[in-house]
Amino acid sequence: MRKPPFSRVLVANRGEIAVRVLRACRELGIETVAVYSEPDRLAPHVLQADLSVPIGPARAAESYLNIGRLIEAARNTGAEAVHPGYGFLAENAAFARATQQAGLTFIGPPAEAIEAMGDKTRARQLMQDAGVPVVPGSAAVGGGAEAEAAARELGYPLMLKAAAGGGGKGMRIVRSPADLSVAVERAQSEAQQAFGDATVYLERFLERPRHIEIQVLADRHGTVVHLGERECSIQRRHQKLIEESPSPAVDRELREHMGDVAVAAARAVGYEGAGTVEFLYAEDRFYFLEMNTRIQVEHPVTELVTGVDLVHEQMRLAAGAPLGWEPDPAWPRGHAIECRIGGEDPFNAFFPSTGRIAELDVPGGPGVRWDSGIAVGFEVGLHYDPLLAKLVVHGPDRPAAIRRMKRALQELHISGIRTTQAFHLAVMEEADFQAGRLSIQYVDDHPQLLSDGGAVALEAAAIAAVLLEEERRDTPAIAGGKDGQRTGDRELSGWQRALHWGLPGREGPA
Repeated sequence: MRKPPFSRVLVANRGEIAVRVLRACRELGIETVAVYSEPDRLAPHVLQADLSVPIGPARAAESYLNIGRLIEAARNTGAEAVHPGYGFLAENAAFARATQQAGLTFIGPPAEAIEAMGDKTRARQLMQDAGVPVVPGSAAVGGGAEAEAAARELGYPLMLKAAAGGGGKGMRIVRSPADLSVAVERAQSEAQQAFGDATVYLERFLERPRHIEIQVLADRHGTVVHLGERECSIQRRHQKLIEESPSPAVDRELREHMGDVAVAAARAVGYEGAGTVEFLYAEDRFYFLEMNTRIQVEHPVTELVTGVDLVHEQMRLAAGAPLGWEPDPAWPRGHAIECRIGGEDPFNAFFPSTGRIAELDVPGGPGVRWDSGIAVGFEVGLHYDPLLAKLVVHGPDRPAAIRRMKRALQELHISGIRTTQAFHLAVMEEADFQAGRLSIQYVDDHPQLLSDGGAVALEAAAIAAVLLEEERRDTPAIAGGKDGQRTGDRELSGWQRALHWGLPGREGPA
Protein backbone atom coordinates (compact mmCIF):
# COMPACT_ATOMS: atom_id res chain seq x y z
CA MET A 1 0.00 0.00 0.00
CA ARG A 2 1.25 3.48 -0.91
CA LYS A 3 2.35 5.54 2.09
CA PRO A 4 -0.20 8.27 2.99
CA PRO A 5 0.96 11.80 2.13
CA PHE A 6 0.34 12.83 5.77
CA SER A 7 -0.31 10.95 9.00
CA ARG A 8 -2.90 13.40 10.38
CA VAL A 9 -4.74 16.37 8.82
CA LEU A 10 -6.82 19.07 10.52
CA VAL A 11 -9.79 20.25 8.45
CA ALA A 12 -10.27 23.96 9.13
CA ASN A 13 -13.86 24.10 7.94
CA ARG A 14 -17.38 22.75 8.46
CA GLY A 15 -20.39 21.42 6.55
CA GLU A 16 -20.27 19.43 3.35
CA ILE A 17 -16.71 20.40 2.35
CA ALA A 18 -15.38 19.24 5.72
CA VAL A 19 -17.13 15.90 5.24
CA ARG A 20 -15.75 15.68 1.70
CA VAL A 21 -12.17 16.21 2.91
CA LEU A 22 -12.60 13.78 5.81
CA ARG A 23 -13.72 11.07 3.37
CA ALA A 24 -10.71 11.69 1.13
CA CYS A 25 -8.37 11.45 4.13
CA ARG A 26 -9.95 8.19 5.23
CA GLU A 27 -9.46 6.70 1.78
CA LEU A 28 -5.81 7.73 1.83
CA GLY A 29 -5.22 6.29 5.31
CA ILE A 30 -4.86 9.71 6.96
CA GLU A 31 -6.16 10.37 10.48
CA THR A 32 -8.40 13.41 10.78
CA VAL A 33 -9.10 16.29 13.15
CA ALA A 34 -12.34 18.28 12.98
CA VAL A 35 -12.86 21.69 14.51
CA TYR A 36 -16.25 23.00 15.55
CA SER A 37 -18.06 25.99 16.97
CA GLU A 38 -20.60 25.57 19.75
CA PRO A 39 -23.66 25.09 17.47
CA ASP A 40 -21.76 22.49 15.43
CA ARG A 41 -20.75 20.23 18.31
CA LEU A 42 -22.88 17.35 16.96
CA ALA A 43 -22.55 18.16 13.26
CA PRO A 44 -21.76 15.31 10.82
CA HIS A 45 -18.20 16.49 10.18
CA VAL A 46 -17.47 16.37 13.91
CA LEU A 47 -18.90 12.88 14.32
CA GLN A 48 -16.99 11.52 11.33
CA ALA A 49 -13.52 12.72 12.34
CA ASP A 50 -11.04 10.72 14.40
CA LEU A 51 -10.53 13.68 16.74
CA SER A 52 -12.45 16.90 17.25
CA VAL A 53 -11.59 20.20 18.90
CA PRO A 54 -13.95 23.02 20.02
CA ILE A 55 -12.76 26.39 18.76
CA GLY A 56 -15.30 28.91 20.05
CA PRO A 57 -18.82 30.28 19.84
CA ALA A 58 -21.10 30.52 16.80
CA ARG A 59 -19.70 33.80 15.54
CA ALA A 60 -17.24 32.88 12.79
CA ALA A 61 -14.74 35.56 13.77
CA GLU A 62 -14.35 33.81 17.12
CA SER A 63 -14.22 30.26 15.77
CA TYR A 64 -13.75 29.26 12.12
CA LEU A 65 -11.96 32.53 11.28
CA ASN A 66 -9.76 32.52 14.38
CA ILE A 67 -6.31 31.69 13.03
CA GLY A 68 -4.72 31.34 16.46
CA ARG A 69 -7.25 28.80 17.68
CA LEU A 70 -6.99 26.75 14.48
CA ILE A 71 -3.19 26.61 14.66
CA GLU A 72 -3.35 25.71 18.35
CA ALA A 73 -5.83 22.91 17.60
CA ALA A 74 -3.55 21.51 14.90
CA ARG A 75 -0.50 21.58 17.17
CA ASN A 76 -2.28 20.09 20.18
CA THR A 77 -3.62 17.16 18.15
CA GLY A 78 -0.38 16.37 16.36
CA ALA A 79 -1.64 17.26 12.89
CA GLU A 80 0.96 17.52 10.15
CA ALA A 81 -1.15 19.52 7.71
CA VAL A 82 -4.21 21.76 7.50
CA HIS A 83 -6.85 21.60 4.76
CA PRO A 84 -8.84 24.87 4.59
CA GLY A 85 -11.73 23.65 2.39
CA TYR A 86 -13.43 26.61 0.73
CA GLY A 87 -14.76 29.82 2.25
CA PHE A 88 -13.63 31.02 5.67
CA LEU A 89 -9.79 31.11 5.51
CA ALA A 90 -9.25 29.08 2.32
CA GLU A 91 -8.01 32.12 0.36
CA ASN A 92 -6.40 33.93 3.26
CA ALA A 93 -2.67 34.38 2.70
CA ALA A 94 -2.10 35.19 6.39
CA PHE A 95 -3.58 31.82 7.35
CA ALA A 96 -1.44 29.97 4.82
CA ARG A 97 1.65 31.76 6.10
CA ALA A 98 0.78 31.18 9.78
CA THR A 99 0.23 27.48 9.09
CA GLN A 100 3.65 27.18 7.48
CA GLN A 101 5.35 29.20 10.23
CA ALA A 102 3.89 26.77 12.77
CA GLY A 103 5.70 23.92 11.03
CA LEU A 104 2.53 22.62 9.37
CA THR A 105 1.74 22.04 5.71
CA PHE A 106 -0.96 24.21 4.17
CA ILE A 107 -2.92 22.09 1.69
CA GLY A 108 -3.24 24.81 -0.90
CA PRO A 109 -1.12 27.20 -2.93
CA PRO A 110 1.76 29.32 -1.60
CA ALA A 111 0.75 32.44 0.32
CA GLU A 112 2.31 34.55 -2.43
CA ALA A 113 -0.02 33.07 -5.06
CA ILE A 114 -3.04 33.67 -2.82
CA GLU A 115 -1.98 37.30 -2.34
CA ALA A 116 -1.38 37.81 -6.06
CA MET A 117 -4.81 36.54 -7.05
CA GLY A 118 -6.64 37.84 -3.97
CA ASP A 119 -6.18 41.47 -5.03
CA LYS A 120 -8.34 41.65 -8.15
CA THR A 121 -6.70 44.76 -9.59
CA ARG A 122 -3.23 43.25 -9.14
CA ALA A 123 -4.45 39.96 -10.61
CA ARG A 124 -5.78 41.79 -13.69
CA GLN A 125 -2.39 43.39 -14.26
CA LEU A 126 -0.54 40.09 -13.79
CA MET A 127 -2.85 38.43 -16.29
CA GLN A 128 -2.38 41.21 -18.83
CA ASP A 129 1.40 40.89 -18.44
CA ALA A 130 1.07 37.13 -19.04
CA GLY A 131 -0.95 37.66 -22.21
CA VAL A 132 -4.25 36.54 -20.68
CA PRO A 133 -7.28 38.46 -22.07
CA VAL A 134 -9.09 40.54 -19.45
CA VAL A 135 -12.32 42.54 -19.49
CA PRO A 136 -11.49 46.22 -20.12
CA GLY A 137 -11.34 47.93 -16.75
CA SER A 138 -9.72 50.49 -14.51
CA ALA A 139 -7.25 50.62 -11.69
CA ALA A 140 -8.59 51.13 -8.15
CA VAL A 141 -10.84 54.18 -7.91
CA GLY A 142 -12.21 56.37 -5.16
CA GLY A 143 -15.45 58.28 -5.40
CA GLY A 144 -16.21 61.46 -7.28
CA ALA A 145 -14.09 62.67 -10.18
CA GLU A 146 -11.75 59.64 -10.19
CA ALA A 147 -14.56 57.15 -10.73
CA GLU A 148 -16.30 59.44 -13.23
CA ALA A 149 -13.14 59.80 -15.33
CA ALA A 150 -12.61 56.03 -15.45
CA ALA A 151 -16.26 55.48 -16.33
CA ARG A 152 -16.14 57.96 -19.21
CA GLU A 153 -13.13 56.16 -20.66
CA LEU A 154 -14.70 52.69 -20.38
CA GLY A 155 -18.26 53.58 -21.31
CA TYR A 156 -21.54 52.30 -19.83
CA PRO A 157 -22.85 49.90 -18.61
CA LEU A 158 -20.19 49.19 -15.99
CA MET A 159 -19.59 46.69 -13.22
CA LEU A 160 -18.20 47.92 -9.91
CA LYS A 161 -16.12 45.29 -8.12
CA ALA A 162 -14.33 44.98 -4.79
CA ALA A 163 -10.56 44.64 -5.28
CA ALA A 164 -10.33 42.16 -2.39
CA GLY A 165 -13.65 40.54 -3.19
CA GLY A 166 -15.38 37.43 -4.35
CA GLY A 167 -18.72 35.70 -4.03
CA GLY A 168 -20.65 38.67 -5.37
CA LYS A 169 -19.77 40.98 -2.45
CA GLY A 170 -19.15 44.62 -3.32
CA MET A 171 -20.46 44.26 -6.87
CA ARG A 172 -22.82 46.73 -8.54
CA ILE A 173 -24.02 47.20 -12.12
CA VAL A 174 -24.01 50.85 -13.18
CA ARG A 175 -25.95 51.73 -16.33
CA SER A 176 -25.75 55.54 -16.35
CA PRO A 177 -23.59 58.38 -14.97
CA ALA A 178 -26.44 59.40 -12.66
CA ASP A 179 -26.13 56.11 -10.77
CA LEU A 180 -22.35 56.04 -10.40
CA SER A 181 -21.63 57.97 -7.19
CA VAL A 182 -24.26 56.15 -5.09
CA ALA A 183 -23.15 52.77 -6.51
CA VAL A 184 -19.51 53.49 -5.60
CA GLU A 185 -20.44 54.41 -2.03
CA ARG A 186 -22.52 51.29 -1.57
CA ALA A 187 -19.94 49.00 -3.16
CA GLN A 188 -17.20 50.45 -0.97
CA SER A 189 -19.31 50.03 2.16
CA GLU A 190 -20.14 46.42 1.34
CA ALA A 191 -16.52 45.66 0.44
CA GLN A 192 -15.31 47.11 3.73
CA GLN A 193 -17.79 45.04 5.72
CA ALA A 194 -17.09 41.81 3.81
CA PHE A 195 -13.32 42.00 3.34
CA GLY A 196 -12.01 44.80 5.53
CA ASP A 197 -10.92 46.62 2.37
CA ALA A 198 -13.08 49.27 0.67
CA THR A 199 -11.06 49.40 -2.56
CA VAL A 200 -13.16 49.08 -5.72
CA TYR A 201 -12.50 49.22 -9.45
CA LEU A 202 -14.55 49.39 -12.66
CA GLU A 203 -14.99 46.91 -15.49
CA ARG A 204 -16.99 47.12 -18.67
CA PHE A 205 -20.21 45.20 -18.10
CA LEU A 206 -20.79 42.41 -20.60
CA GLU A 207 -24.46 41.80 -21.36
CA ARG A 208 -25.50 38.16 -20.88
CA PRO A 209 -22.10 36.46 -20.93
CA ARG A 210 -21.59 32.88 -19.84
CA HIS A 211 -19.53 32.12 -16.75
CA ILE A 212 -17.07 29.37 -17.67
CA GLU A 213 -14.18 28.23 -15.51
CA ILE A 214 -11.18 25.95 -16.02
CA GLN A 215 -9.90 23.54 -13.36
CA VAL A 216 -6.11 23.42 -13.04
CA LEU A 217 -3.66 21.29 -11.06
CA ALA A 218 -0.03 22.24 -10.50
CA ASP A 219 2.84 20.55 -8.70
CA ARG A 220 5.92 22.21 -7.24
CA HIS A 221 8.10 20.72 -9.96
CA GLY A 222 6.75 22.93 -12.74
CA THR A 223 3.96 20.75 -14.15
CA VAL A 224 0.61 22.49 -14.69
CA VAL A 225 -2.37 20.82 -16.37
CA HIS A 226 -6.02 21.65 -16.92
CA LEU A 227 -8.98 19.29 -16.57
CA GLY A 228 -11.46 21.07 -18.80
CA GLU A 229 -14.26 23.49 -18.08
CA ARG A 230 -17.34 23.93 -15.93
CA GLU A 231 -20.36 26.01 -16.92
CA CYS A 232 -21.46 28.12 -13.94
CA SER A 233 -23.81 30.60 -15.60
CA ILE A 234 -26.92 29.93 -13.51
CA GLN A 235 -26.43 32.40 -10.68
CA ARG A 236 -28.34 34.75 -8.48
CA ARG A 237 -26.62 37.92 -7.31
CA HIS A 238 -23.33 36.45 -8.53
CA GLN A 239 -23.78 33.34 -6.38
CA LYS A 240 -23.70 30.09 -8.35
CA LEU A 241 -26.71 27.80 -8.12
CA ILE A 242 -26.17 25.09 -10.76
CA GLU A 243 -22.95 23.95 -12.45
CA GLU A 244 -22.19 21.43 -15.16
CA SER A 245 -19.36 19.93 -17.17
CA PRO A 246 -18.75 20.11 -20.04
CA SER A 247 -20.26 23.44 -21.06
CA PRO A 248 -22.86 23.16 -23.85
CA ALA A 249 -21.13 26.17 -25.49
CA VAL A 250 -17.57 24.82 -25.55
CA ASP A 251 -16.14 22.55 -28.25
CA ARG A 252 -12.80 20.75 -28.10
CA GLU A 253 -10.88 23.55 -29.83
CA LEU A 254 -12.19 26.24 -27.49
CA ARG A 255 -11.61 23.97 -24.49
CA GLU A 256 -7.95 23.60 -25.34
CA HIS A 257 -7.56 27.33 -26.01
CA MET A 258 -9.14 28.31 -22.68
CA GLY A 259 -7.21 25.54 -20.95
CA ASP A 260 -3.89 26.79 -22.31
CA VAL A 261 -4.71 30.32 -21.11
CA ALA A 262 -5.66 29.00 -17.66
CA VAL A 263 -2.37 27.11 -17.43
CA ALA A 264 -0.50 30.29 -18.38
CA ALA A 265 -2.39 32.18 -15.66
CA ALA A 266 -1.40 29.58 -13.05
CA ARG A 267 2.23 29.65 -14.14
CA ALA A 268 2.27 33.46 -13.93
CA VAL A 269 1.79 33.33 -10.14
CA GLY A 270 3.85 30.22 -9.36
CA TYR A 271 0.74 28.24 -8.52
CA GLU A 272 0.68 24.88 -6.71
CA GLY A 273 -2.24 22.58 -5.94
CA ALA A 274 -5.83 22.76 -7.20
CA GLY A 275 -7.14 26.05 -8.51
CA THR A 276 -9.76 27.47 -10.85
CA VAL A 277 -9.40 30.18 -13.47
CA GLU A 278 -12.74 31.84 -14.17
CA PHE A 279 -13.75 33.50 -17.44
CA LEU A 280 -16.65 35.42 -18.93
CA TYR A 281 -17.54 34.20 -22.43
CA ALA A 282 -19.53 36.37 -24.84
CA GLU A 283 -19.69 36.82 -28.61
CA ASP A 284 -17.12 34.06 -29.19
CA ARG A 285 -14.54 35.74 -26.94
CA PHE A 286 -13.51 34.97 -23.39
CA TYR A 287 -12.03 37.21 -20.71
CA PHE A 288 -10.26 36.52 -17.43
CA LEU A 289 -12.52 37.14 -14.44
CA GLU A 290 -10.57 35.87 -11.43
CA MET A 291 -8.66 32.90 -10.05
CA ASN A 292 -9.95 30.98 -7.06
CA THR A 293 -6.95 29.68 -5.15
CA ARG A 294 -8.70 26.72 -3.52
CA ILE A 295 -10.95 23.76 -4.20
CA GLN A 296 -14.28 24.92 -5.66
CA VAL A 297 -17.76 24.08 -4.41
CA GLU A 298 -18.49 22.67 -7.87
CA HIS A 299 -15.41 20.43 -8.15
CA PRO A 300 -17.49 17.18 -8.20
CA VAL A 301 -18.70 17.73 -11.78
CA THR A 302 -15.08 17.74 -12.97
CA GLU A 303 -14.36 14.61 -10.94
CA LEU A 304 -17.28 12.79 -12.55
CA VAL A 305 -16.27 13.55 -16.15
CA THR A 306 -12.55 12.89 -15.61
CA GLY A 307 -12.37 10.25 -12.88
CA VAL A 308 -9.78 12.35 -11.01
CA ASP A 309 -10.26 12.80 -7.25
CA LEU A 310 -9.26 16.44 -6.86
CA VAL A 311 -9.02 16.33 -3.07
CA HIS A 312 -6.71 13.30 -3.24
CA GLU A 313 -4.57 15.28 -5.69
CA GLN A 314 -4.53 18.27 -3.34
CA MET A 315 -3.09 16.06 -0.60
CA ARG A 316 -0.45 14.50 -2.86
CA LEU A 317 0.66 17.80 -4.35
CA ALA A 318 0.85 19.51 -0.94
CA ALA A 319 3.12 16.71 0.24
CA GLY A 320 5.48 17.47 -2.64
CA ALA A 321 4.62 14.59 -4.96
CA PRO A 322 4.90 15.18 -8.71
CA LEU A 323 1.65 15.16 -10.64
CA GLY A 324 2.80 11.97 -12.37
CA TRP A 325 0.10 11.76 -15.03
CA GLU A 326 -1.19 13.52 -18.14
CA PRO A 327 -4.77 14.55 -18.91
CA ASP A 328 -6.68 11.98 -20.94
CA PRO A 329 -7.53 13.17 -24.48
CA ALA A 330 -10.90 11.39 -24.10
CA TRP A 331 -12.02 13.81 -21.34
CA PRO A 332 -14.73 14.82 -20.70
CA ARG A 333 -16.52 11.48 -20.49
CA GLY A 334 -20.27 11.95 -20.38
CA HIS A 335 -21.94 14.90 -18.68
CA ALA A 336 -22.28 15.96 -15.02
CA ILE A 337 -24.63 18.45 -13.35
CA GLU A 338 -24.56 19.80 -9.79
CA CYS A 339 -27.43 21.48 -7.92
CA ARG A 340 -26.53 23.35 -4.75
CA ILE A 341 -29.19 22.51 -2.16
CA GLY A 342 -29.41 25.55 0.09
CA GLY A 343 -31.42 26.26 3.20
CA GLU A 344 -33.21 29.13 1.47
CA ASP A 345 -36.72 29.86 0.21
CA PRO A 346 -36.37 30.49 -3.55
CA PHE A 347 -39.94 31.82 -3.69
CA ASN A 348 -39.21 34.48 -1.07
CA ALA A 349 -36.08 36.11 -2.54
CA PHE A 350 -33.95 33.15 -1.34
CA PHE A 351 -34.52 34.23 2.25
CA PRO A 352 -32.55 31.96 4.64
CA SER A 353 -34.57 29.20 6.27
CA THR A 354 -33.72 27.89 9.72
CA GLY A 355 -34.86 24.95 11.77
CA ARG A 356 -34.15 21.33 12.59
CA ILE A 357 -33.86 18.69 9.86
CA ALA A 358 -36.84 16.45 10.67
CA GLU A 359 -36.67 14.02 7.74
CA LEU A 360 -33.98 13.36 5.16
CA ASP A 361 -34.47 10.94 2.27
CA VAL A 362 -31.44 11.01 -0.03
CA PRO A 363 -31.62 9.98 -3.70
CA GLY A 364 -29.48 7.14 -4.99
CA GLY A 365 -29.12 4.85 -7.96
CA PRO A 366 -26.71 4.90 -10.90
CA GLY A 367 -24.81 8.10 -11.48
CA VAL A 368 -26.06 9.97 -8.39
CA ARG A 369 -23.77 11.59 -5.80
CA TRP A 370 -24.84 13.32 -2.58
CA ASP A 371 -22.23 15.52 -0.85
CA SER A 372 -23.76 16.71 2.40
CA GLY A 373 -23.02 18.23 5.77
CA ILE A 374 -26.45 17.59 7.31
CA ALA A 375 -28.32 14.73 8.99
CA VAL A 376 -31.68 14.16 10.65
CA GLY A 377 -31.77 16.27 13.82
CA PHE A 378 -29.18 18.76 12.55
CA GLU A 379 -30.03 22.36 13.46
CA VAL A 380 -29.71 24.84 10.57
CA GLY A 381 -29.05 28.35 11.85
CA LEU A 382 -28.18 31.77 10.47
CA HIS A 383 -24.53 31.79 11.48
CA TYR A 384 -23.03 30.34 8.30
CA ASP A 385 -23.48 29.93 4.56
CA PRO A 386 -26.88 28.38 3.73
CA LEU A 387 -25.37 25.61 1.55
CA LEU A 388 -26.57 22.29 2.99
CA ALA A 389 -25.56 19.78 0.35
CA LYS A 390 -24.77 19.23 -3.31
CA LEU A 391 -26.75 16.85 -5.50
CA VAL A 392 -24.58 15.75 -8.42
CA VAL A 393 -25.40 13.41 -11.29
CA HIS A 394 -23.51 11.91 -14.21
CA GLY A 395 -24.95 10.59 -17.46
CA PRO A 396 -23.73 9.58 -20.92
CA ASP A 397 -24.77 12.95 -22.37
CA ARG A 398 -26.44 16.21 -21.31
CA PRO A 399 -30.08 15.18 -21.95
CA ALA A 400 -29.52 11.98 -19.98
CA ALA A 401 -27.90 13.93 -17.13
CA ILE A 402 -30.85 16.34 -17.00
CA ARG A 403 -33.30 13.44 -16.83
CA ARG A 404 -31.25 11.83 -14.07
CA MET A 405 -31.12 15.08 -12.10
CA LYS A 406 -34.91 15.45 -12.39
CA ARG A 407 -35.36 11.93 -11.06
CA ALA A 408 -32.90 12.51 -8.21
CA LEU A 409 -34.54 15.81 -7.22
CA GLN A 410 -37.92 14.10 -7.17
CA GLU A 411 -36.51 11.46 -4.80
CA LEU A 412 -34.90 13.99 -2.46
CA HIS A 413 -36.84 15.00 0.61
CA ILE A 414 -35.74 17.37 3.36
CA SER A 415 -38.33 18.46 5.92
CA GLY A 416 -38.06 20.92 8.78
CA ILE A 417 -36.79 23.83 6.67
CA ARG A 418 -37.35 25.24 3.21
CA THR A 419 -34.74 24.47 0.55
CA THR A 420 -33.96 25.32 -3.07
CA GLN A 421 -35.04 21.86 -4.29
CA ALA A 422 -38.20 23.00 -6.11
CA PHE A 423 -36.29 25.77 -7.90
CA HIS A 424 -33.76 23.29 -9.23
CA LEU A 425 -36.49 20.97 -10.43
CA ALA A 426 -38.15 23.85 -12.27
CA VAL A 427 -34.85 24.70 -13.98
CA MET A 428 -34.40 21.10 -15.16
CA GLU A 429 -37.80 21.34 -16.87
CA GLU A 430 -37.25 24.78 -18.44
CA ALA A 431 -36.81 24.90 -22.25
CA ASP A 432 -33.84 27.31 -22.44
CA PHE A 433 -31.89 25.30 -19.87
CA GLN A 434 -32.61 22.08 -21.70
CA ALA A 435 -31.40 23.69 -24.94
CA GLY A 436 -28.24 25.03 -23.27
CA ARG A 437 -29.18 28.69 -23.84
CA LEU A 438 -27.53 30.10 -20.72
CA SER A 439 -26.05 33.33 -19.39
CA ILE A 440 -25.38 34.86 -16.00
CA GLN A 441 -28.73 36.66 -16.43
CA TYR A 442 -30.58 33.34 -16.79
CA VAL A 443 -32.48 33.60 -13.48
CA ASP A 444 -33.47 37.23 -14.12
CA ASP A 445 -34.64 36.28 -17.61
CA HIS A 446 -36.86 33.49 -16.25
CA PRO A 447 -38.82 34.99 -13.34
CA GLN A 448 -41.37 32.16 -13.53
CA LEU A 449 -38.75 29.93 -11.90
CA LEU A 450 -39.12 31.97 -8.72
CA SER A 451 -42.88 31.52 -8.44
CA ASP A 452 -44.08 28.85 -6.05
CA GLY A 453 -46.30 27.00 -8.51
CA GLY A 454 -43.67 24.33 -8.99
CA ALA A 455 -43.56 23.68 -5.26
CA VAL A 456 -47.27 22.92 -4.84
CA ALA A 457 -46.93 19.18 -5.40
CA LEU A 458 -43.97 18.97 -3.01
CA GLU A 459 -45.81 20.89 -0.30
CA ALA A 460 -48.96 18.84 -0.83
CA ALA A 461 -46.95 15.67 -0.50
CA ALA A 462 -45.31 16.89 2.70
CA ILE A 463 -48.71 17.70 4.23
CA ALA A 464 -50.05 14.35 3.06
CA ALA A 465 -47.07 12.64 4.68
CA VAL A 466 -47.97 14.09 8.07
CA LEU A 467 -51.65 13.20 7.70
CA LEU A 468 -50.85 9.67 6.57
CA GLU A 469 -48.48 9.17 9.48
CA GLU A 470 -51.18 10.27 11.90
CA GLU A 471 -53.70 8.00 10.18
CA ARG A 472 -51.27 5.10 10.34
CA ARG A 473 -50.88 5.50 14.09
CA ASP A 474 -54.63 5.65 14.67
CA THR A 475 -55.72 2.85 12.30
CA PRO A 476 -55.87 -0.81 13.41
CA ALA A 477 -53.67 -3.29 11.55
CA ILE A 478 -55.01 -4.71 8.26
CA ALA A 479 -54.64 -8.21 6.90
CA GLY A 480 -51.31 -8.68 5.18
CA GLY A 481 -49.64 -5.79 7.01
CA LYS A 482 -49.21 -4.23 10.42
CA ASP A 483 -49.47 -0.82 12.01
CA GLY A 484 -51.98 0.24 9.37
CA GLN A 485 -49.54 -0.13 6.47
CA ARG A 486 -50.01 -1.93 3.20
CA THR A 487 -47.77 -4.92 2.68
CA GLY A 488 -44.64 -3.57 0.97
CA ASP A 489 -44.99 -0.14 2.60
CA ARG A 490 -43.32 -1.13 5.87
CA GLU A 491 -39.89 0.19 4.91
CA LEU A 492 -41.18 3.48 3.46
CA SER A 493 -41.05 6.78 5.30
CA GLY A 494 -44.19 8.88 5.67
CA TRP A 495 -42.87 11.08 2.84
CA GLN A 496 -42.39 8.13 0.49
CA ARG A 497 -45.84 6.74 1.29
CA ALA A 498 -47.29 10.18 0.60
CA LEU A 499 -45.57 10.31 -2.77
CA HIS A 500 -46.92 6.85 -3.57
CA TRP A 501 -50.46 7.30 -2.30
CA GLY A 502 -51.12 10.91 -1.39
CA LEU A 503 -50.50 12.93 -4.56
CA PRO A 504 -53.24 13.83 -7.04
CA GLY A 505 -54.08 10.96 -9.37
CA ARG A 506 -53.07 8.28 -6.86
CA GLU A 507 -55.44 6.12 -4.87
CA GLY A 508 -55.07 6.34 -1.14
CA PRO A 509 -54.33 3.26 0.96
CA ALA A 510 -57.20 0.78 1.20
